[in-house]
This record gives sequence, C-alpha cells and structure tokens, in this order.
Amino acid sequence: MEVECLDRLYLNGYLPSLATAGGLIHFLTEHLGKPLASPALRGQITQRWVEAVKRQALEQGIPRVHFQHGGRKDEVAQHWCRQRGVRDQVVFIGVAQEKAQTFSGRKEGSTFQYDRDETVHVNHYYFYIDDEDFGPIFLKVCSYAPWSLKLCLNGHEWAKRQMEKQGIAFETLDNGFLSCAEPEKLQQTCGRLGPEDIERLFRKWQERLPLPLRAQDREAGYEWRLSIWQMEVSLTQIFDRPQRGREFFEEVMRDNLDLGRPDRLQLIFDRKLTKATPGPFRTRVMQQGVHPSLHIQYKNFDLKQYFKEGWGLRTEGTFRNPKDFAVNKGLANLPYLKRLGRHINRRLLEVERVSHNRGLSGDSIQRVVQPTVTEEGQRAPGLKEEADGSGGQF
Repeated sequence: MEVECLDRLYLNGYLPSLATAGGLIHFLTEHLGKPLASPALRGQITQRWVEAVKRQALEQGIPRVHFQHGGRKDEVAQHWCRQRGVRDQVVFIGVAQEKAQTFSGRKEGSTFQYDRDETVHVNHYYFYIDDEDFGPIFLKVCSYAPWSLKLCLNGHEWAKRQMEKQGIAFETLDNGFLSCAEPEKLQQTCGRLGPEDIERLFRKWQERLPLPLRAQDREAGYEWRLSIWQMEVSLTQIFDRPQRGREFFEEVMRDNLDLGRPDRLQLIFDRKLTKATPGPFRTRVMQQGVHPSLHIQYKNFDLKQYFKEGWGLRTEGTFRNPKDFAVNKGLANLPYLKRLGRHINRRLLEVERVSHNRGLSGDSIQRVVQPTVTEEGQRAPGLKEEADGSGGQF
C-alpha cells in the first residue's frame, strides 16, 4: 500500500493591522478610544485575557499544566490525552515561558512611541484540543502584543477521522496508516484536505476559546491571518516483507550518499543550480538508536527518508520557507506546495531507482557466492569463485 498525505502542518497566525508600531498606536487610541497609547493598556488586555483563560478552565474542568523548561511537550500531551479521553473539547492548557518579539514603548513628551525590536521571555498558552474532524491539534497564543499565535495539526490524523466517519476499517502506523480496507478511498481522502478545511477549523476554535482580541475587535478588522510556517508532505510505502524492505532501504541509502551534490539535487528538485545559488546543499545520515535516516538538504527544505516502525519506507519533504521555491507563505498556496512536495518525493525515488539498478552491490555479490538454505532445509551451493588471471578472484 502507498499513501501520499500531508503530515504535520505548523501555521503562523498574525495580525496585519498590528504588525507595525503605527498600527499598535492606532489600535490603542482610535479603536479602543484611549487618549494615550500607554504600555499599561497592553498589560490590561493581557491580564483580562489570562483571567478569561483561568475562568474557562475552572468552569469546564480543564487541567492547566506548566511546562518544565527543556521538557518534551509531546510526551505531556500524550499523557493528558490518555487521561482525559475527550472528543471535540480542550484536553488541557499548557503554559510555557518562551522567546517572543514584541514592542518596546517609551514616553516622548506627552505621547508614547513604540519600536518592534524587543525580544523577551513571556508566557505562551498552549490549548491542546481533540477536534471532531482533525483529531489532536494545538493552538499556541503569545500573551504579549501583537498577540501572535500558531496552529499545529496533522493531515494523517485528519484522514483517520474521515475514515472513521465513512466506516472504513484501517490499521495505524504511528500517526500514519499500515493498512486500509479501501486504499483508493483513503488516498482520495488524503488528497482532499485543503485551505478551506483549515480555515474552518481555525474559525471554529477562535469562537470557542478566549483570545486576547475579542469578537468586537475582530469585527473591526483586527483579524488573524494564517501563513505556512512549516509543512511536511509524506509518502509511505508499506512492504509485504518488512525485513526485505529494511535491507533495501539501507542499500539505497549507502548508494546515494552523494545526493546533496548540486548536479544530483537538480534531478530531484528540477531546478538549475549554479555557483550563485544560495545553499546549503548536503546529504546527512542520522542515527537514532538502531534506526538510520537519510537527509537531503536544499536551502531550507529537508528531504528525509527512513524505515517507519519496521513496516514501511517513509519519504518526507519539509518546507520551512516556501520562498525557497518562489512561493509566498499564504495558506492559499498550500495546494501548490502539496503538489510540489509530492513531485519532489517521487523524483527522489526515481533517482534512487536508477542508481540502484546500475549494478549489484557488494552485499548482493556476496549473497550470490555464499551457500544458502532452501525452504525444505537443503543447502544450495553458491556460485564458484574463479581466479581472474591477475591474482584476484571473481
């Protein structure tokens, strides 16, 4: 079985009207009707919002968790998901101090001026949610102006919920699929996820959660927009014989350690590279325990291959800056980036197929000349080695 699907998608939510110092001053004075754009007003907005978060948590019995510095948030999230087991609700609210770029204010005469040049450690609130259609997601909100947020979701989890609604049986492979009773419908479903679904998800929880800007602020035009911060496009190929699949992947990995060279990257990314093309371009093999993975880097794009959960070859491209491909970060460009990611994954496999078919590897030759044992238990001799006349052997 093969499944092509959007994997993890990390979106940035920003307020265009508050992106500049002038926009913030206009918001505090003209929109809120205050005589001065005092920094105290920002603090009041934040304090009001924090109190609203605490109130909702108390009224709905939502746990609040303070993340430890350096701790793994995913492990905490998995623990609370198992503990709570809720559907279409907030599972828990996490609080973490993290860096944020915010406005610094100073008084000049009888007015206040702002510069967006200050980096501070401030509280960020993580709303971990089990959504009816998308499964596990989280929304992270910064407590300081301009109150940016991030939305994280997973396309495989969305596809699982759609399969459940259609009554189609499937087996999971971590966050992916091991098998499916109707693989064609599964692939059709994975290809259907688009910007409209994500916008609908965001607006739904924007109405349900307390946020720094209220409904009347949003109606006045202070509305968050979503842009693509990080996007993963994956292809998972399940092997009938997993052990052979793992051996095949390790052979391919050894044969393709030069994929980071510009001449070979051109084959994968279908882009002409010159000395003036900004990098970096490289190939890396990374080891986690006994599980190796192959990484090919093109600018900020990471193309990764590994053998997933002992069953399938996962080829996964990660966009970290769509501008590397002359595309802006707007959510409307998601379908184009998804198609581009699929093509890159397929071109990598084609390049590897060609290099794999050029000749037998050293391990393959050794298996040919070594004796083997048949299924009936009989030993079959290997090919006889012959001298090549020069002191060596074939």
